[in-house]
Amino acid sequence: MIHWSSFSASSIRAPDLREKHRMDLERLTLTSQPFKTLALFVLAIGQSIRSTCSCVLNEGARLKLLVLFVATAWVLLLTNDGPHVKHMQELLWYARFGLWWVILGVVSSIGLGSGLHTFVLYLGPHIALFTMKAVQCGRLDLKSAPYDTILLKSRPSWLEKECLDFGPPVYHETIPFSKILHEIHLEAVLWGIGTALGELPPYFIARAASMSGHKVEELAELDASISKEGFLSSALYRAKRWLMSHSQHLNFPTILLLASVPNPLFDLAGILCGQFNIPFWKFFLATLIGKAIIKVYMQTTLVITLCNNQLLELVEKRLVWVFSNVPGVSSIVPYLVTKLKTAKDKFLIASVAASASSAAKGRKWNLSFSLIWNTL
Repeated sequence: MIHWSSFSASSIRAPDLREKHRMDLERLTLTSQPFKTLALFVLAIGQSIRSTCSCVLNEGARLKLLVLFVATAWVLLLTNDGPHVKHMQELLWYARFGLWWVILGVVSSIGLGSGLHTFVLYLGPHIALFTMKAVQCGRLDLKSAPYDTILLKSRPSWLEKECLDFGPPVYHETIPFSKILHEIHLEAVLWGIGTALGELPPYFIARAASMSGHKVEELAELDASISKEGFLSSALYRAKRWLMSHSQHLNFPTILLLASVPNPLFDLAGILCGQFNIPFWKFFLATLIGKAIIKVYMQTTLVITLCNNQLLELVEKRLVWVFSNVPGVSSIVPYLVTKLKTAKDKFLIASVAASASSAAKGRKWNLSFSLIWNTL
């Protein structure tokens, strides 16, 4: 009798315990409980690493041999002197270069729209500074190596050099756009690959929820996070509702189109692809082509055009010629061109002044707000 009464009481309390557990999970955030959240995060990472290592040790015989062979060869190459040391250092620089730009891309797109805008902070300024330096010096051979870019705490070597250090100008007129693009496309594509990789977590979360028979909670959260008030908010709300209602049309061309243009809907598209079991390679290849090739080259083209005085003047002449024949627009074209030139000149003067002041300070690595922000 006592046994059944205790069982009945525990069964009655089970929903309450589940509700309490759900509320505890909702309150478990970095802002409300930072230490507990970080402690559980470290424990989860440790458990994942331990399970991965145990799986490899128990089942991956070929992988164990490969890892052992690579580690042994790497240690031998690093500890022994010889002509290979220079090549090993070069390989390490390329590895750092590739990892740096890929990680910046991942940081930019991961987190359902809460990522750091590393294109505006790193890639965009790098492309702009290289373009302005190339136009100023009339040369493209500014880099000492392909990895001569912004990299962790080091600055590119060409940024602080004078044009005379590179030699006389090679291009006395307009520098071809394709030549400038060729010099900076590698880091841009690596950054784009990182943005494509950063879109995978929502896809895998939604796919795991779908395989377990549940609907992913992020769909409801994203839907509830949009206010219907205001023109932009209501337009975004309607677009997201349309995308959710037409999720059966999420094929390769649709995913490619959504990934190729900057839009706030791609996180939702990734979740829907996982929820409706779109094959991984179809989703990832469309995302990779759209973000690492189409979107990156669009953004790079825009930055190069804006920072290349010669190319921008050519575009301005063509646009002035086109709009001068449009009734009602021809009268305001000169005013708009003057305003654009003034804004461009202010931007160029500010960029040159910032570069000169940073060069005057030298390479001292002092504690500053930018260092704290980049580290965070």
